[in-house]
Amino acid sequence: MTKRHSANQVAQWHRDGAVLLQQFLTPEEIAPCFEDMRSLYGDKAPTASKARQDDHGEQVGVFSMDQFRNNEDMPFNCSPALNLLGLHPALIAMAKDALGTEDVRLYQSHTWAKYTGAADYEQPFHCDFKNHTLTVPSEEACGRTINFMIYITDVGEADGAISYVPLPDSDPITGPNRAMFLDSDVETQHRLKQKELRGVGPAGSIFAYGIDVYHRGMNLTVPDGYRYTLTASYKAAGNDMIGWSAWPHSFMKPWHLLINNATPEQLACLGIPRPGDPFWTIRTLERAQLRWPDWDLSAYRQAIAAIA
Repeated sequence: MTKRHSANQVAQWHRDGAVLLQQFLTPEEIAPCFEDMRSLYGDKAPTASKARQDDHGEQVGVFSMDQFRNNEDMPFNCSPALNLLGLHPALIAMAKDALGTEDVRLYQSHTWAKYTGAADYEQPFHCDFKNHTLTVPSEEACGRTINFMIYITDVGEADGAISYVPLPDSDPITGPNRAMFLDSDVETQHRLKQKELRGVGPAGSIFAYGIDVYHRGMNLTVPDGYRYTLTASYKAAGNDMIGWSAWPHSFMKPWHLLINNATPEQLACLGIPRPGDPFWTIRTLERAQLRWPDWDLSAYRQAIAAIA
């Protein structure tokens, strides 16, 4: 498919650690995903939706478990539309260019529904690498990750748009080594706040960022507001330092929604060998068909026939 990103946007991601791509996905692609999110989380809105006025004292923000309500890992018990959103071919194409490889893996994808007044969503600045790797972010492109936050609703400042600090602005404040925890460093938090930008955009936009970028969640302030997003994180195939979801661990979830509707390239991003891979034999095809009766394995069978 035609790429929806430019070389300049990839360059900005490498330079700043983050880039906002406005309306990357079309309204027609987002509409069924919005309906899926509403079916999953529409009944989770609080009865009282006034914006909260939480007092953090000198702190910029705080972490709490309430912030992570209505947050679920893929696959989702809804239509294939939302399940395949994080595997959109345009996202895969951008991940390949950003990471400098033709073989990428989706290692995390989750939905997140936020509602005005449901929690104090205002967080301190932090980097995500502490729960994506046991090491530290790589200096090489192919050793990094790219995280896509996909806006399923319009996200303005009043809708809890993410706050972030580009790398050229944060490095002089924090140094390039990226301390994992800055929660109690009030001075550094306030210096970062002076440089923060907001990732605002209409539905269909994506905020692409790295695990070494300082960012923080923000409160929704619009009455009766809600923000629906889906996050999809990619790494290069074979990068065992990065991880999050062991997809087979959740084998009881509705994986057929993905298996039966994804392309071989999309499935390859989940670790399923492509057609023509030596893994595929007459026996493994029979077993796979037994496990997933409605999976169209014709491309895999044709690849075997072409070799024979």
